[in-house]
Amino acid sequence: MPNIKSAAKRDALSKERNAKNRAAKSTLRTNLKKFDAAVTGGDQEKAVSAYKVAVKSLDHAAAKNLIHKNNAANKKSQLTVKLNALQ
Repeated sequence: MPNIKSAAKRDALSKERNAKNRAAKSTLRTNLKKFDAAVTGGDQEKAVSAYKVAVKSLDHAAAKNLIHKNNAANKKSQLTVKLNALQ
């Protein structure tokens, strides 16, 4: 437990940011899993809409430094390959 007021504030802010980042990463993983489920199910229309949501989520995560921009680019590339294989 911090003894200094500013240290306590930093600790509280750190916990708040950690919770937001954890929630954002969870949402990202959920969107990626929804895309994979749509591709596995073979539903092209559902896969296209899930693809758009997943790519937007990846771009947002990369912009917020939740994941590295190259990691986001690689994931988007793999999503595109899966989508094109479905069509």
